[in-house]
Amino acid sequence: MSIINKSNVEITTFFLVGMPGLEYAHIWISIPICSMYLFAILGNCTILFVIKTEPSLHEPMYYFLSMLAMSDMGLSFSSLPTMGRIFLFNIPEISANACFAQEFFIHGFTAVESSVLLIMSFDRFLAIHSPLRYSSILTPVRVAKIGIVLFLKSVLLVLPFPFTLRSLKYCSKSQLSHSYCLHQDVMKLACSDNRIDVIYGFFGALCLMVDFMLIAVSYVLILKTVLGIASRKEQLKALNTCVSHICAVIIFYLPIINLAIVHRFVRHVSPLFNVLMANILLLVPPMMNPIVYCVKTRQIRVRVLAKLCQKQIQQ
Repeated sequence: MSIINKSNVEITTFFLVGMPGLEYAHIWISIPICSMYLFAILGNCTILFVIKTEPSLHEPMYYFLSMLAMSDMGLSFSSLPTMGRIFLFNIPEISANACFAQEFFIHGFTAVESSVLLIMSFDRFLAIHSPLRYSSILTPVRVAKIGIVLFLKSVLLVLPFPFTLRSLKYCSKSQLSHSYCLHQDVMKLACSDNRIDVIYGFFGALCLMVDFMLIAVSYVLILKTVLGIASRKEQLKALNTCVSHICAVIIFYLPIINLAIVHRFVRHVSPLFNVLMANILLLVPPMMNPIVYCVKTRQIRVRVLAKLCQKQIQQ
């Protein structure tokens, strides 16, 4: 790692990793990775296009789904440059400023997605608990305001990350442990005092866990409301509206929780496992969310199939 000056802020070059021990197969590994990126981008673009062009889907639930699709695309585009460079061209180097920028966007869109999943759980609770007041409470203007607040909250939460990292001094270590830049990964390379980064990084992780806990509380309230419905058929119908969201929550939070447990409690773990779990964290949710919502949400599935059939007829 080259050091241009010896001040507190230094220009450095970091080195990312692909699949440890499988460097010879990177070009082959790039095929499924690029396929996952392609499916994620096309799937989320399809969701956005269908919701935008179908007036019947201009409802709060689908507006929030649009926000989820946009955050998924943001995650995909944030990690795509370094993943492509590593696996397609075997170029692991990344400049410090580019690394700081990437970790800002990755953590930012992760925070946005967590917030969107939280508000979607409240949306489901409101739809089940107060169906007659649902549309009057979540008006389009109010949904737009909620979206803006969520975005600003997520940006402000991660905004200090690149500045605190840039204030650190990096001396000898330059090898990162993932295929993209993360705050907790970069700060470990610093040879100066990084206590502020450790504390604020813990605060950021705590915010994600608070979102998860509030989602769990929402589903406790949903379950309580559903059990109060007399008809079993109506109970199943109400719960069925939550299946897609539950799947999205599991797909998003399960890799985060697994990775946190491994880093915290498992002392000797294969570097390959760490990289694989970290890549799953950014590759799987953006790819799976459109599939889950197309399969489990009839309104989305019907509109997507209708658009595809319409194109085939025109051809």
